[in-house]
Amino acid sequence: MQKRKLGKSNLEVSALGFGCMGLSFGYGPATEKQQAVTFIRAAFERGVTFFDTAEAYGPFQNEEVVGAALEPFRNDVVIATKFGFKDGVARNGLDSRPERIRQVAEASLKRLRTDVIDLFYQHRVDPNVPIEDVAGAVRDLIGAGKVKHFGMSEAGVQSIRRAHAVQPVTALQNEYSLWWREPEREILPLLEELGIGFVPFSPLGKGFLTGAIDENTTFDSSDFRNLVPRFTQENRKANQALVDVLGEIAQKKNATRAQIALAWLLAQTPWIVPIPGTTRLARLEENLAAAVMELTPGDLDEIENAAAQIEVQGERYPEWLKQMTGR
Repeated sequence: MQKRKLGKSNLEVSALGFGCMGLSFGYGPATEKQQAVTFIRAAFERGVTFFDTAEAYGPFQNEEVVGAALEPFRNDVVIATKFGFKDGVARNGLDSRPERIRQVAEASLKRLRTDVIDLFYQHRVDPNVPIEDVAGAVRDLIGAGKVKHFGMSEAGVQSIRRAHAVQPVTALQNEYSLWWREPEREILPLLEELGIGFVPFSPLGKGFLTGAIDENTTFDSSDFRNLVPRFTQENRKANQALVDVLGEIAQKKNATRAQIALAWLLAQTPWIVPIPGTTRLARLEENLAAAVMELTPGDLDEIENAAAQIEVQGERYPEWLKQMTGR
C-alpha cells in the first residue's frame, strides 16, 4: 500500500484509510464485536494504517471495537476519532465546549486503549462555541501529549481559517465523491493554500457508486440511508445514470465502479486520503486495489465529461442534519 502525507503536517498514512463507522452504526445492525475486530485487523494486514472512528458511532461502540482491534499494532497505525455532539449522540445536537472536548478526549483514550489520539476531529462546527476556543482546547490537549493532530469535519472556509490561526489544522474530513463535488469550489483551494490534508468520507456515495444499489433496493430499518433524500426510490432511479457511466468506464479499464470512483479521488491531489468503509472482505480488497490503479489524463477527462452531463438528484442529508453542517 502506498503512503501519503496529510498536508504539511508530515502525518503519513496509507493512501486509502478505513472508515470504521459502518461496523457499528449507520448502515443496519452492528457487526458482532469479535467479527468487527477481525475485520479491522484484516484491513491492517492488507496495508491500511489509517482508521477512522468517533464517539458518536454507536455511540461509543465503534471506538471500543477499534481499540480492541488495533491494540496489538498501536505503534504502526494512525487512529482518528471525533468530538462535538451532546453526550456523543448526533440527534442531541452539538456540544464543543472546551470542558466537553476534554471529557471526550479522556473517555476516547480509554475506549481506544491508547495514551494518545493521533488525529482529533471536531465532528461538526458548533455555532455556540467560538472556533478559537475549540482550537485552543485541542491545542492544550496536544500540549499535554494526549492528542497529536487537530482535525475538522464538515467545516466551511471561515471556520477553517479561524481555527487554523490558533492551532494548525492537519486534516479536514468532508464528504467528497463523484456525486458530491461541493468541496471543489472553495474547500480544495483553501486546503492547498494552508497545507491541510483532505480526508473524504462517503467516497463511494454511501455505497451507491458501487452499483450494488438500485431503485428496488430495500434497506434495514436501522439504516441511515432510509432518511437521506438522495436515497428515495425516485432519486435512486434518476441517479442511476451516474452509476451507468462509471460502469462503462470501469469495463474499459477492467475494473469495478468502486475502483474507478476511488482512483478518481486519489488522482485529484497527492494529499487526499479517502476512507471507504465496508463490512465485507471482498469489498475491502476491491477498494484497496484502487490505490494502485492508474487513471490517465484521458481517463480523467472522460470521467469529467461524462459526469458533467448528469445532475445528481436529491439532498445529501435530512433537514435536521443539514442544519448542523450549513450545507
